[in-house]
Amino acid sequence: MKIRIYTLGCKVNQFESQAMLGQLLQRGFTQAADGEAADLTIINSCAVTAASESKAMKLIRRIRREQPDTAVLLTGCMAQTIADGQEMPQGVDILLGNKRRSDLAGVVEDYFSQRRRITFIEPYTKRDDYENLEVSSFSGRTRAFLKIEDGCNRFCSYCIIPYARGRVRSCTTEYIDREIKLFAGNGYKEVVVVGINLSCYGSDIGISFADGISAACRAADVRIRLGSLEPESMDMHTLEAFASFPNFCPQFHISLQSGCDETLRRMNRHYTSRQYRQIVSDIRSVFDNASITTDVMVGFAGETDEEFARSVEFVDSIGFAKVHVFPYSRRPGTAADRMTDHIAEDVKKRRAALMSQTAERSRQKFLQSQIGRVEPVLLETRGENGMYEGYTPNYTPVMTSAAEEQINTIVNVRLTKVCGDHCEGEIIRTTPHKDSAADVVPSR
Repeated sequence: MKIRIYTLGCKVNQFESQAMLGQLLQRGFTQAADGEAADLTIINSCAVTAASESKAMKLIRRIRREQPDTAVLLTGCMAQTIADGQEMPQGVDILLGNKRRSDLAGVVEDYFSQRRRITFIEPYTKRDDYENLEVSSFSGRTRAFLKIEDGCNRFCSYCIIPYARGRVRSCTTEYIDREIKLFAGNGYKEVVVVGINLSCYGSDIGISFADGISAACRAADVRIRLGSLEPESMDMHTLEAFASFPNFCPQFHISLQSGCDETLRRMNRHYTSRQYRQIVSDIRSVFDNASITTDVMVGFAGETDEEFARSVEFVDSIGFAKVHVFPYSRRPGTAADRMTDHIAEDVKKRRAALMSQTAERSRQKFLQSQIGRVEPVLLETRGENGMYEGYTPNYTPVMTSAAEEQINTIVNVRLTKVCGDHCEGEIIRTTPHKDSAADVVPSR
């Protein structure tokens, strides 16, 4: 049977989609080629906002129009948050929650043997263990993802994820070591370590976030990059532990949401803008040329013009390398949805545009600060202009002239100019000090 998987949402979902694909391939399924009809279509959904669920439903309707005979399996956070007694979404044949992905193949085979609609959702409890999912490769990707933590205990007022993912659960460092070695053995040069609340890794099993990332860095000679982080467990001891490994990538995506303390309190975020600023300062004191990226929400319930202005001022003052700006989207089932002072949609859009302007100025300043540096770039894809794109350790996107055989290799590039949202540069033969001369490889 032919299968196709659509992944919506975060990098954790990307890891889990690959695990599901591998499980089905081992049971004799094959992956449908582009344009080929699939017997089974899996949608690994996101539920972080109501807009995320709307996107999943739109995709289901499109699949039903284009492939009326395919069986549609909805899994992921949207599936997990469908309450008992609630009807299965229209167009879905199999509803599989987050907790029992290891049962995927059996559920699918049961459906095809009986052709009956199946709902298989098990609620989370405080006693749940971490579910190890085996993934050794990522189809069509130069970098691999490794999930080491699941669940969240924070209960931000706007977020449904603790209900969709359960409480914090961590894998062992032995699992981390084994999976990183597998990725390295399969030719990957970089692994992105991810989790639902990654910086809480280990808190449930008596070890620290630093222990987990140290295990990843020690496992193999591959670059280790962190996925999205919450501003916790980011003390100097942890940062210095990361900095002791030359293969650790100094890019920190630390969720902010708002630069205004009053807004943060209503969001039930567990830090202040001052504490966030201190974390950024500590990172920059430990790492040379670290990049700080973030998410910022505008138009949260009760956000006044003054609060929004303070948030803009804070974002402008930090010097982020990149900011993902998005308007608040109400999510049924959350505390924020029950608040009364919601912001009009046109105001949210206007604020998002203003915050995005600030973010873009910050982005351009960061890219300009990279010019003149020589950085190791992992080449990943060939662009339409014939140049090749890759990323530096701090995740600066770089375009350079290269040869096809240099894909999935790390080359040293002197960054020479900013072009839109990336830098361009020239490959050099050696690894010189930033200010030293080097021979330039002729363009291909």
